[in-house]
Amino acid sequence: MANLKKLNKMLHIFKLSLPTTKMAKVGSNSRYLYKYAIATLCFAILLAANILLGSVSIPASDSISALLGNSTPDYVREIIWSFRVPKAITALLAGLALSICGLQMQTLFRNPLADPFILGISAGAGLGVALFVMGSSAFGIDISSSAYASFGMAAAGWTGAMGITLLIMAVSSRLKDNLSLLIFGIMSGSAVTAVISLLQYFSSSASLKSFVLWTMGSFSGLNQDQIYILTIMVICGLALSIYNIKDLNALLAGETYAKSLGVNLQFTRIRILTASTLLAGSITAFCGPVGFIGIAVPHISRMIFKNADHKVLLPATAILGAAIMLFTDTVSQLPGHSTVLPVNTVSALIGIPVILMIILKRKMQ
Repeated sequence: MANLKKLNKMLHIFKLSLPTTKMAKVGSNSRYLYKYAIATLCFAILLAANILLGSVSIPASDSISALLGNSTPDYVREIIWSFRVPKAITALLAGLALSICGLQMQTLFRNPLADPFILGISAGAGLGVALFVMGSSAFGIDISSSAYASFGMAAAGWTGAMGITLLIMAVSSRLKDNLSLLIFGIMSGSAVTAVISLLQYFSSSASLKSFVLWTMGSFSGLNQDQIYILTIMVICGLALSIYNIKDLNALLAGETYAKSLGVNLQFTRIRILTASTLLAGSITAFCGPVGFIGIAVPHISRMIFKNADHKVLLPATAILGAAIMLFTDTVSQLPGHSTVLPVNTVSALIGIPVILMIILKRKMQ
């Protein structure tokens, strides 16, 4: 009963009131199967819509034939397999990765508004890309060549994200609590953003345009090799996140309670930071910074599944995150129109109402 009271106390952090009986059955996923089934069905529908809909209107029968390998016009096969399918896979990976990363951040920092980029991981990736794009032009290096541009920007972004993470890991051993780590991460992100602004001020108009386009976020343009590398990174981050489930559940009741269960807080921080870099850092490097999904989806999962156990929440967040990101990408394509909206714009329209709802709910209680 003492453990249940501690866990129920934790739930007020996320402003969710769960019956004690549900917490007593924590870890049992059987009664959630129908919710998983509905979420998976929505994901499948949105995946199909993302592939079938786009700026170029193609009859659904032709799209399905191209997917099945049947005889179709060459342009249909080219659009489906060279553009829409890679884009759908990228959006799926991005939604899954950013949502799971946000779930871990909110639990680690006991902050319902924490997101994958709160520690400056996104800013670090941005610094790497800024140095690559604007620094290359300063030294007269042509980044338009296919071999150089194919992986250069993504590699620079991931290196920047990893650099910030290593800095935070080095400092985390000297910080006593997660709040201090959170403050240090925010300050690091602000300092990196200031450096990026300085680079923008002195950069050429062409390189500045390239960097600004990257900051808008996009799931298109990735080739097969890039998607392969991104998939490996996300799978590694996902595997580490699954390994973190037990310690994340212990952290729900606070650091003191987690320590009493034998959780090594410093090692747990490092594992979560590593998972965050593999997930959010890789997505940011390849696709640009995509905001608000990491904040919103974990709360949507909690509202639907009404449980704080990460054994329930992590798969739910992964499925819902992938589904919502596919929806976001489909809307951004404006099916039937030649205009394409930045992914960040659409994700903000989805995430901001959820954040406002969280803030208003906290005020009312």
